[in-house]
Amino acid sequence: MSDDKVDIFVIGGGINGCGIARDAVGRGYSVFLAEMNDLASGTSSWSTKLIHGGLRYLEFYEFRLVREALMEREVLWAMAPHIIRPLRFILPHHKGLRPAWLLRLGLFLYDHLGGRKLLPPTKTVDLKNGSLGEPLNGDFAKGFEYSDCWVDDARLVVLNARDAAEKGATIATRTKVERLEELEDGWQVTIVDQNSGAKKSIEARLVVNAAGPWVDSILRGPLGKNDARNVRLVQGSHIVVPRLYDHDRCFIFQNSDGRIIFTIPYQGDFTLIGTTDQDYKGDPAEVAITSDEISYLCAAASEYFNTPVEKESVVWTYSGVRPLYDDGADAAHEATRDYVLKTFNGEKGAPLINIFGGKITTYRRLALSVLEKIETAIGAKGATWTERATLPGGGFVELEFDQELRKLQSAYPFLHDKVAYRLFHAYGLDAFKILGDAKSEEDLGRKFGGGLSEAEVRWLMQEEWARNPQDVLWRRSKLGLRLSQEQVDSLSAYIQAAS
Repeated sequence: MSDDKVDIFVIGGGINGCGIARDAVGRGYSVFLAEMNDLASGTSSWSTKLIHGGLRYLEFYEFRLVREALMEREVLWAMAPHIIRPLRFILPHHKGLRPAWLLRLGLFLYDHLGGRKLLPPTKTVDLKNGSLGEPLNGDFAKGFEYSDCWVDDARLVVLNARDAAEKGATIATRTKVERLEELEDGWQVTIVDQNSGAKKSIEARLVVNAAGPWVDSILRGPLGKNDARNVRLVQGSHIVVPRLYDHDRCFIFQNSDGRIIFTIPYQGDFTLIGTTDQDYKGDPAEVAITSDEISYLCAAASEYFNTPVEKESVVWTYSGVRPLYDDGADAAHEATRDYVLKTFNGEKGAPLINIFGGKITTYRRLALSVLEKIETAIGAKGATWTERATLPGGGFVELEFDQELRKLQSAYPFLHDKVAYRLFHAYGLDAFKILGDAKSEEDLGRKFGGGLSEAEVRWLMQEEWARNPQDVLWRRSKLGLRLSQEQVDSLSAYIQAAS
């Protein structure tokens, strides 16, 4: 006998799972989402932080994916203009690699495939004169500048979960799916609280398996399909170093092995460099950057910059596993980034929708496709609605970020400019709710470093499912780059006492 009954049970609290839960509950379905760890604790927080069409995917003729992704850039920017910002990319012309005519053709398609309206178009830039080319060595005279967007990936996941919860979905973090059992009219899902060990059963008319790198593990474990082999796990790693240059552009560098890397201004004082592509075997939870990957990224960037990027300058690294659909490609970087949806029907006809692959940029479109399958399986409810709906903290026009930031600074003049910017960039209009009636820094409670206050931590625990310092410092923010171990210990003690 089950404790609860819902229309849809979603396994996985990454971008796809949370996006599907949000879309479904907004249409009137009852939804329960279970995530075995923290939201965005897997693939979704280890990306290159880009909302982009995927320029290099044109080489693999993935025109549908690129067009869909390009169309989504400005849709997502309007949904969450606080955590998504436009970013200009400079692609230096490397004479020994792709010819200039091919780059121009690719960028022409990039400008015109996706209905670009607000983002500025491609232009040619002189890298020998002016500040844009100053960080580069003398081998690069010409480049191409084009537009995409930057995103705080983990916060995008959390905001989708928040919106789903506000609309009535149950979001259960630290909750593992132990068993799936088919019933006459759906599924019985047995879940386990990872902290207490308590078990509970949920009846669902339909299950969505959005477990990312663990999608086959769900089929093999709780469902018992021991032959499930659908995803190709590809490791992508990044390094963070002190800021390499002063301007605000991202560089996209071509490598002789056919891959590309990005160097992106990051968190004000740093530069993010990535990514790698290599097949991964093992537990996705244990993925970690290798020494060879660090060397590869340093060498790839050093080929372009005046000053070499040394391994000793790396201040932080992160790695994630991308659950790409296994299309049989020879090399990891050639495997499709498109998503594949497959519906499994149990012996009694109960529907289970499995998600393989996908990109952060196309998560909303993926959710639309999943909802079409849900409607076919259990009947339609409300209409599509997410294209023009904002996420929590949004609600202002995307080009009014600076104006809204000034309002925050005017309302709370005691905030340091960098703290005000960080708060508005992370929370948007919700920053006013976090700060409340505060008239001074003291009114925000204890200080943990990096501008992190007790008021903000309370918000993260009460509204955003944060349960430990890692949730706060590496997923809800990147303040882990700035806090000392003593400050982290102080934060840990506070969270434990407040839990």
